[in-house]
Amino acid sequence: MILTVTMNPSIDVSYPLDKLKLDTVNRVSEVTKTPGGKGLNVTRVLAEVGDDVSATGLIGGRLGDYLTEKLTQAGIKHQFFPIHGETRNCIAILHEGLQTEILESGPLIDPDEAEGFLHHFKLILTSFDVVTISGSLPEGLEKTYYAELIGLANLYRKKVVLDCSGAALEAVLKSSEKPAVIKPNSEELSQLLGRDISEDTDSLKDVLLDPLFEGIEWIIVSLGADGAFAKHRDKFYKVDIPKIDVVNPVGSGDSTVAGIASALAHDEDDASLLKKANVLGMLNAQEKMTGHVNMANYDTLYQQIQVKEV
Repeated sequence: MILTVTMNPSIDVSYPLDKLKLDTVNRVSEVTKTPGGKGLNVTRVLAEVGDDVSATGLIGGRLGDYLTEKLTQAGIKHQFFPIHGETRNCIAILHEGLQTEILESGPLIDPDEAEGFLHHFKLILTSFDVVTISGSLPEGLEKTYYAELIGLANLYRKKVVLDCSGAALEAVLKSSEKPAVIKPNSEELSQLLGRDISEDTDSLKDVLLDPLFEGIEWIIVSLGADGAFAKHRDKFYKVDIPKIDVVNPVGSGDSTVAGIASALAHDEDDASLLKKANVLGMLNAQEKMTGHVNMANYDTLYQQIQVKEV
């Protein structure tokens, strides 16, 4: 079983407009409101793949109730921890081929709620084999909070896939508690190491051998249309992917995380893990809806992906 963690979930509101007019009224006839946040994108994709998955994190207020109702209606299991604050809205305005986003910061988490979720997480953790932790930390949680969650998961020998950036990721990398997998892109690697990162094979090998990444079993670097580069223990892999027609790339990284988690849960080999992760990311990019894959196209893409040890 797989547990997904979303500490700062949202209701994702999408407003499609032919044209966005400033300083006047814009009327929208078609609105979609879905449970959002990177971890919930992971959850939806895992459910579509057919894996046994449950979602957790922090929710509050009427929007939190709406979020859990929507998950229940979709048949997705959840074990959220209630807080006093209100779950946030994140608004995407789709106009003229562009996407303008208005993202609320989310609720302020007090110390009792922070401690309460750690206890909640520890209680439910034993039922799962793999844990994914995705996205930003809400205000009020220390940057070391993910390291605390990973420490609890490691205590029970659960594999953790971490997908975050900035101070939270750096705090984990500098801690003694390591996840099984991280999934940075080249820009995030550059921020972590304070230097420009080249995407050629030899340069990426040197980067992933940096002491900052010591103790992490899998490092999977997204290279966009060029596929991915990965390190698993002492082995390096280059993943080449076919060209596809991209409809909406938002959420493809989350779908990739879903593939990694699924492969770990099923003890798949290195090549199978990398293929599954990249296929799900590509399938998401081919769909209009974020955090959604059409599994009917899975096998066709899977056969076209090449994984080479380098």
